[in-house]
Amino acid sequence: MASVYKSLSKSSNEKPESSSNGVKKNKQRVLILSSRGVTYRHRHLLNDIASLLPHSRKDAKFDSKSRLGELNELAELYNCNNVLFFEARKGKDLYVWLSKVPNGPTVKFHLQNLHTMEELHFTGNCLKGSRPILSFDAAFETQPHFRVIKELFLHTFGVPQGARKSKPFVDHVMGFTIADGKIWIRNYQISEVEQSMVKGDGEDYVSEQAATGRSKNTDINLVEIGPRFVLTPLVIQEGSFGGPIIYENREFVSPNQVRADIRRAKAARHSARTEQTVGRLSKKSDLGLRSNGNRRAKDELDKSALFA
Repeated sequence: MASVYKSLSKSSNEKPESSSNGVKKNKQRVLILSSRGVTYRHRHLLNDIASLLPHSRKDAKFDSKSRLGELNELAELYNCNNVLFFEARKGKDLYVWLSKVPNGPTVKFHLQNLHTMEELHFTGNCLKGSRPILSFDAAFETQPHFRVIKELFLHTFGVPQGARKSKPFVDHVMGFTIADGKIWIRNYQISEVEQSMVKGDGEDYVSEQAATGRSKNTDINLVEIGPRFVLTPLVIQEGSFGGPIIYENREFVSPNQVRADIRRAKAARHSARTEQTVGRLSKKSDLGLRSNGNRRAKDELDKSALFA
């Protein structure tokens, strides 16, 4: 794990290449694509993330879910050194692969609690192509696998200066917080409001129009833009879409297992009710009682007498 983190840090600290006009450029590009079977909410999330990353490139859906190593060749074809792959399972579950091409590492996440930009009608807004401020929780430095994930987030979501289709503005913040072993991702707009207020004699603050002296104060607020989602780290592989597993989350319970447990619980309750009903009817038949509790007279045409 330490060697992987050092290799990632070394690649992030490399000097950017200089172009013919003398402007240095950091060659960080992200390939964003999904598998077949994604829902409309997954597709909207992909479009939202692509709009937030001006140095990204979208591609068509990837057919295979087993030969993920072919994504390395696809990334080299588009001159991308980062891959963000959305893998849909059963039309319900969404897994996210984040890889550093071509040497790795690769992290697999399970995505939950998805809310797109238009779903909750967020009031925030930001300039398309602007660069974000990446805010990380202090808990990312506590464990080695979180440090590796932080470096991958820096390479993927950090828009380098002078990148493709980027604007020289910083007007939103992407927050990464760790809670309950999961990574909570939020996106906020930096809103600056200038308030011209002055303090009167023996009175509270009065407006600028009611006084001659002026002192401007700027209030900085954060307004959520979206999207918001939660990532649960599952596996970290040393290579790019392959190689030995250097971290595995053994506390994770797959959604298939959760659904199977719910079905088994419902089946157990139904079986218990059925057994109680059969037992109650057998006791009544032994006592010669009807369903209303009264003793019944023996009848030659009774079913119990005919089919005994």
